Amino acid sequence: MTDQEKVDETISTKKNGTLSLTTKIANMKGIPTEEELQRILRENIAVVTFNKLDGEQRVMTCTKDFGKIPELLQPKTDRQPPKGSVTVYDINAKGWRSFKYDRVTKVEIQ
Repeated sequence: MTDQEKVDETISTKKNGTLSLTTKIANMKGIPTEEELQRILRENIAVVTFNKLDGEQRVMTCTKDFGKIPELLQPKTDRQPPKGSVTVYDINAKGWRSFKYDRVTKVEIQ
């Protein structure tokens, strides 16, 4: 099973017969939950589409997989971003960027 199929299965799977509100919202949007997205990014490169604060749509190829990030650009601390904010390494811009999880509209694993 591919990573994308695992995401699709996770989106359609119910836990204990009920879904949390965050899972329901993620399912309605057709995206992984925030926790699942963080895991995906730690293990893969993904193309994430989201709406910027100014309303512009942005498509970013990104990761949190240190094996794919130049050593000089890897963070020196384990500081966590605020809940709801996702910090990633932008493969194309070659730098760190962040976006709000609630503005994500699409996730594709590369």
